[in-house]
Amino acid sequence: MKIHRLEENQFMEAIQLSEYAFQYTVNKEQIAGQIETMKKHHLVYGINENDRLAAKFHFLPLEVYSGDRKLKMGGLAGVATYPEYRRQGYVNELLRFILVKMYSEGYALSMLHPFSVPFYRKYGWELFSNRLTITLSKGDLVRKKQAAGKIKRYTKDSHPQEIEHIYNQYAKQHPGMLVRSTSWWLQSVYDTKHAAVFYDTRNNPLGYLLYRIGEHKMTVSEFVPLTPEARIGLWNYICQHDSMVDSVSITAHEREPLFHILPEPRVPAKLTPYFMARIIHAEAFLKQYPFNWSSGPKEIALHLKDTILDGNQKSFVIKKDNIETQSGDMEGISLSINELTAILLGYKTPVELFDAGLVSGSQQTVQDFQDLLPDYTPFFYDFF
Repeated sequence: MKIHRLEENQFMEAIQLSEYAFQYTVNKEQIAGQIETMKKHHLVYGINENDRLAAKFHFLPLEVYSGDRKLKMGGLAGVATYPEYRRQGYVNELLRFILVKMYSEGYALSMLHPFSVPFYRKYGWELFSNRLTITLSKGDLVRKKQAAGKIKRYTKDSHPQEIEHIYNQYAKQHPGMLVRSTSWWLQSVYDTKHAAVFYDTRNNPLGYLLYRIGEHKMTVSEFVPLTPEARIGLWNYICQHDSMVDSVSITAHEREPLFHILPEPRVPAKLTPYFMARIIHAEAFLKQYPFNWSSGPKEIALHLKDTILDGNQKSFVIKKDNIETQSGDMEGISLSINELTAILLGYKTPVELFDAGLVSGSQQTVQDFQDLLPDYTPFFYDFF
């Protein structure tokens, strides 16, 4: 079973397989743009059967934020097989191939949007972020006391650098958010969206919206305020559309304070687990992780299970100055790469996973581990 990287003249085969597997059609006018995106952002790998593409996936070499750090992240997308070649181990081979490749090339994380959470959990990916979407009626659009500042509208054609600056500051607060290049903004973020930026009285950009309007509905796909005044300014801008729309939906971080300060907070809300992540090189990830040594134990042992990447299947002793690998004799915490990913990205706490029966060890050791962790809340706005 030979895995090969597709050349540009084979990209159309990959598009056709995606169309069949995911049941959509790429318009002729969109094909050139999709191929251009693949050339810039994707490495496509596949398996042929009788000189025909049987299975493939798209690999996106990207970066994500972890505080001020930028970590190498391998994004996976478009994993697909024609039905006549399914259940022959093709996808299994492709996923194992790319995991080993990422490990050898020093990737910190991998991320994907799952068609099935249980399927990807078998390979070590785990849920790491949620999205909260609220739906408002016209009557909910009640303006608050005007924030000092102004709003400017933009489109893809007038994309301002201020939006990128705001996004980067916001992303550093939420581990896992994508590092976006300008080309990524223009090709993968805007689509048909409008943009609105809030500026304070000194003309400092402090927040933005990405949204679209149609059929008397406003859909806010990104709500990103950096300050309380920006939050109010953006909310008032949304309310200014009350004569144009019958409803507004807003997708944002589940702890976004706007949802608490609505005139009537009891509105329809949907919390959805969204993206999955996987730590690729556990030892390297642990060595760069900002553990909080101001309180808690002087060291802690993690007995890690990873059924795909043997290099992660070790016992790690975490100390303030270094990470050591030892035999599994030391008392500590036993967990899989899935649980380690959820914990270190801040999606679940060690105590929560202990209570769920997914982490084992003494209750005190689990609490000690939790005391070492920063107060992280991960988030992810993008899709690939």
